[in-house]
Amino acid sequence: MSLVAGPAASVIANALSALSAPTRVQIVACLLDGPLAVGAITAQLGMEQSAVSHQLRVLREAGLVTAERQGKRRVYAVATEAVRELLTAAQHLADLSQPAR
Repeated sequence: MSLVAGPAASVIANALSALSAPTRVQIVACLLDGPLAVGAITAQLGMEQSAVSHQLRVLREAGLVTAERQGKRRVYAVATEAVRELLTAAQHLADLSQPAR
């Protein structure tokens, strides 16, 4: 078994911690199809803009999403392909834990 080096373990733990809230997972999932402004994410999730903005800040600080200013708004995107792969793997894990129908 190979160990994850200390710095890498810290980065992984930080990313998983940022994804520990279902709302943040849903926000990242919204961004898998492409960049979105806060208003579009708010509309998709039916949340208040302030709540979405707060969650986006957590995701941005964890390096999972990026923000680009376009005029007066910020457009958010998945930071790297690794984030997309992580969420896809987590979805497979969730699918495995569901009872068979």
